[in-house]
Amino acid sequence: MTATPRIAFLASPAEEAQSARNVLIQRHGEHPPEAADVLVALGGDGFMLQTLHRHGGHGKPVYGMKLGTIGFLMNQHREDALIERLAAAEPAVLHPLEMVAQTESGATVGSLAYNEVSLLRQTRQAAHVSIELNGKLRLDEMICDGVLVATPAGSTAYNFSAHGPILPLGANVIALTPIAAFRPRRWRGAVLKAGTEVRFRVLDPYKRPVSATADSHEVRDVVEVLIRESRDRSVTLLFDPEHNLEERMLAEQFTSG
Repeated sequence: MTATPRIAFLASPAEEAQSARNVLIQRHGEHPPEAADVLVALGGDGFMLQTLHRHGGHGKPVYGMKLGTIGFLMNQHREDALIERLAAAEPAVLHPLEMVAQTESGATVGSLAYNEVSLLRQTRQAAHVSIELNGKLRLDEMICDGVLVATPAGSTAYNFSAHGPILPLGANVIALTPIAAFRPRRWRGAVLKAGTEVRFRVLDPYKRPVSATADSHEVRDVVEVLIRESRDRSVTLLFDPEHNLEERMLAEQFTSG
């Protein structure tokens, strides 16, 4: 990054975030995302994910500042010393998941997920799902509310709430976690190599419809979902050294709250 980086300031619609953006633009100027050296995202984790989906293809590092309800992927908001903070920031390289979903109507829908891909029952009827790993059937029938595959960065989000494991960054693994599994009752999921190809088949899609969601992109009435980690697509998040992403993930595992 250059000594005085060209910065694109992006903000959630919240009044506080928009106000902070205006102040920062007055101090540092403004560049479009495609021409910037770094993107600064102002908001919560939801807005950070939107930013990654919208601008991740530019290959620019993203530095987030928390001006929202949840800020696990964000740094503390301060208006001073931004250039110095950017120069000292530590990178965390994230690889998203690629989802390819087949629907009842025969459509094929692709999407990326930086946190997780989740399958959820659409009605009061429990979902019946089979699980294949690298083309081999591993679970012929799971009866559940749903199931998800999470990246390390996303392992502290929905995955953790569903009692899945927190994964270290750089470990090259993903989490496969059931959501309220009824059968097999004692199955708690698995930690898989990042290169594993996970395929879910919905066994009774007409009576027991299931949706698939990649981060916030939902696809209804799926019959089959293929998930794998993208190796040719990555994004770099920047964190203040004292609150880097690895430290936050360790702190999550030792908190009593």
